[in-house]
Amino acid sequence: MKKIIRGIGLFFDKWLITPITKLILIILEVLKNGGKSLDKLLNKKSTLVVVSLILAFGTFLIIDNEANIMIDQYAEVLYDQKVTATYNEELYVVEGIPKTVDVTLIGQKRHIFLASQSPSKGVAVDLTGLRPGTHKVTLKYSQRIKSLDYKLDPSQITVTIYEKVSENRGLTVDVLHKEELDSKLNITKVELDRSDVIIKGAEYKLKKVATVKALVDVSELSNPTEGKVTLKNVPLVAYDADGKVVDVEIVPKKVGAVITVTSPKKTVPIKLIPKGELAFGKSISSLSSNVGEVTIYGDEEEIKDINSIDVPIDVKDLDSSKTYTITLEKPSGVTELSIKNITVKVNVDNSVTKEFNDIAITTENLDSKCKVQASSEADSKVVVVVSGSSSNVEVIAANNIKAYIDLKNYSAGEHEVEVKVKGDDLKLNYTSKIKKVKVVITCTS
Repeated sequence: MKKIIRGIGLFFDKWLITPITKLILIILEVLKNGGKSLDKLLNKKSTLVVVSLILAFGTFLIIDNEANIMIDQYAEVLYDQKVTATYNEELYVVEGIPKTVDVTLIGQKRHIFLASQSPSKGVAVDLTGLRPGTHKVTLKYSQRIKSLDYKLDPSQITVTIYEKVSENRGLTVDVLHKEELDSKLNITKVELDRSDVIIKGAEYKLKKVATVKALVDVSELSNPTEGKVTLKNVPLVAYDADGKVVDVEIVPKKVGAVITVTSPKKTVPIKLIPKGELAFGKSISSLSSNVGEVTIYGDEEEIKDINSIDVPIDVKDLDSSKTYTITLEKPSGVTELSIKNITVKVNVDNSVTKEFNDIAITTENLDSKCKVQASSEADSKVVVVVSGSSSNVEVIAANNIKAYIDLKNYSAGEHEVEVKVKGDDLKLNYTSKIKKVKVVITCTS
């Protein structure tokens, strides 16, 4: 042990302390004209030994640090590296290949740094020569820095190879984001530049395809107006019977489309309908709004049967004139109204009554296979009491009043049915003095 320690001391003395001491002596010689105190200090043997040891220790630390950098191993993970597979894509379909894997590089830090800065061929799997079936294959990573090791996660995968088959399928259209279209506009027609496409893939997947749709996205239309709009590159997607996407190849992948944009509209009157009973002894003398009609927009088929916009007015317990501000509600099938709000004026007056005799009873909703007749003469006519303001009651006529019975869901036989009354003037109240009548229904099989 003494010999080893003595050998180490001789080594440092020969190669570090002696050369450094000579260097210091040369420096002193150069600086001999400097300050005497500095010269005296540096000429001391103890000072030379201390300085030499400090410089030797510093040199040792630098060399040791560099040695560690050169020798130590590091690891760095490259996440989500794309996997490329080599096989005959015209003949086969392959399942089980991950889109990406993680690669761990292992080696010296400087090599890893170079590897991260230089391009790589990435992760590949070669399936050339494999036949249809299930196979376990190994992934390979290509890196230009050969001094590095690497690990893949996963390093092996199980793939299934299928023969690729093809079929012709018809195209349908699905319009997306309709709510982003101007509410006054409507897409009435979409014409594609082809009616069918070819789908390719594994046979079991082609059997799942229920429909292939061209997805026309309204958000891609730039400031659409009435007329025809041409869209290019409309994407195609295959769906199963449950509306889930089926991963098959579609040829072509996209089609062109011509979209017909229209603005169906119709002008209809506003119909004011009082709801509820006024205060006792009161009636509506007049009912008016600041707007008499409104233009409605929507699908042409849906708005064609709308003949008015009904506006209910709550007059329950009303005992004096009142003005209402009402927001119009869109009927089913209407996407837009030209007017959103109206002002309604309800004038109230004292109520009077007037009787109308011998109002004939009619029927509604009778089965087409059936006939009905009153059980007696008294059951065929009623007396109707009309109440309202004097100005309105005076002008009402018998032909403006309808007494009727609703025979929906009534079958053959004798029945006692409620009498209902309605009139043309909605400001008036209509009541039958007789509440029910008896009728006989006969039906043919």
